[in-house]
Amino acid sequence: MMLRNMIILTSVVAAMIPVASPAQAVSNSAPPVFVPPSESQIPVDGFGEMVRKGRDIFINTQANAREYVGNGLNCVNCHLDAGRRADSGPLWGAWGMYPAYRSKNERVNNFAERLQGCFEFSMNGKIPLADSDVILALSTYAYWMARGAPVGIRLPGAGYAKQDYEPPKPPDHERGKKIYEHSCALCHGTNGEGQKVAGIYVFPPLWGPESFNWGAGMARLQDAAAFIKVNMPLGLGGTLDDQDAWDIALYMNSHERPQDPRFTGDLDETRDKYHDGKWSLYGRKINGHLLGGPASAY
Repeated sequence: MMLRNMIILTSVVAAMIPVASPAQAVSNSAPPVFVPPSESQIPVDGFGEMVRKGRDIFINTQANAREYVGNGLNCVNCHLDAGRRADSGPLWGAWGMYPAYRSKNERVNNFAERLQGCFEFSMNGKIPLADSDVILALSTYAYWMARGAPVGIRLPGAGYAKQDYEPPKPPDHERGKKIYEHSCALCHGTNGEGQKVAGIYVFPPLWGPESFNWGAGMARLQDAAAFIKVNMPLGLGGTLDDQDAWDIALYMNSHERPQDPRFTGDLDETRDKYHDGKWSLYGRKINGHLLGGPASAY
């Protein structure tokens, strides 16, 4: 019981800001953010049992899908409030958008394949089979959470709040370091190592061997900046401006992390094939260090 309580502390902390009620979500200029059903509405039957299993995997991936995880993260670290939080990659915003073409692998993916990608990249782990209990449970949890949402329409608050425009000034490593030390290090550690209680991560590592690998979406500056701007520091989301978020994102992603599993053996070739974008630092030199090389040190 103690172990379970310590691990799900991450989810409890991440849920400190409640999901907006329909009344709170309404604004004069935008439609209301979709509000998923409360956990109390999970049915008490065989279907509800699978929903709960998916929820438990999502909150505590380390314990409930350990064989597929290669780092210290849980799904809830990047999808806050058990996958409910708007602008934090909520499950209710993803379910109805698949099948979809993804430029990441240049083909149409179904939802199961999207979940498999999370294990491969964000969790730096092993891909569960599409018909495995893990994928079925997570898919069921997402389906239940999205019940009542329109299909094929991108909902307000889905994904991360990425902007099409560039930051006011080019992201800067030194500015990012100063802001990180002031606003982020208390929870995530001076060296991005995260924070453990009784050997369990309660705040996730942001770089190094226990973090997401170079193939994860969060390794792209625009994704990281969007997440940081809205959600961080935890409980104080929106207090950083756009420039702060981009600077922190650059600082965070200027450190080494696990190799992209698609690495071809040639850094330049891998960058050209999978990271040929303005906001990827993979294969670039930052402060004299070439990021992503096969012999890179954490």
